[in-house]
Amino acid sequence: MLKWLSLALLLLIALLQYHLWMGEGGLLELRTISSRVADLEQNNEKLRERNDQLAAEVVDLKTGLDAIEERARNDLGMVRNDEQFIWVPDVSAAPRSGGGQ
Repeated sequence: MLKWLSLALLLLIALLQYHLWMGEGGLLELRTISSRVADLEQNNEKLRERNDQLAAEVVDLKTGLDAIEERARNDLGMVRNDEQFIWVPDVSAAPRSGGGQ
């Protein structure tokens, strides 16, 4: 009788251990979810940095005319009234440094 009880208890412990390691909500699933969370947090950090840059650009566009002018020149090809636009075919303009005058 004691032999069967010991065997039943041993089987029950093995079943519980299997459920702990491999079952739903077990340690294997926890490791998988933890890895996924780490990947998502890394992705979120990149998106937060991008959002911060965009927010700074929005503030700059709302408050500064220089940013609006730069955006109009680069994106729309606009020229001020006191400037002359000269286009030379097959020549790309080298970016000028914003240094001295």
